[in-house]
Amino acid sequence: MELPKRAGDAPIKIELEEGKRYAWCTCGLSESQPFCDGKHKGQGMSPNVFIAEKSETKHLCTCKATKNGPFCDGSHK
Repeated sequence: MELPKRAGDAPIKIELEEGKRYAWCTCGLSESQPFCDGKHKGQGMSPNVFIAEKSETKHLCTCKATKNGPFCDGSHK
């Protein structure tokens, strides 16, 4: 299987909380998109872990083609 797998055709709108740690799925296998659920194990990939700098609404990528991960940059179009 070629990774990352395209997990969706549009970003998911997420309310981030300042100071909270998030793990964005980079492999596309997670059933908890756009977040990691550990399905990458054994695939040679790991999530993009980040801490929200402020509380705000963001669109997280599901196509896995963004150059600005975890945030959508329109690559799914």
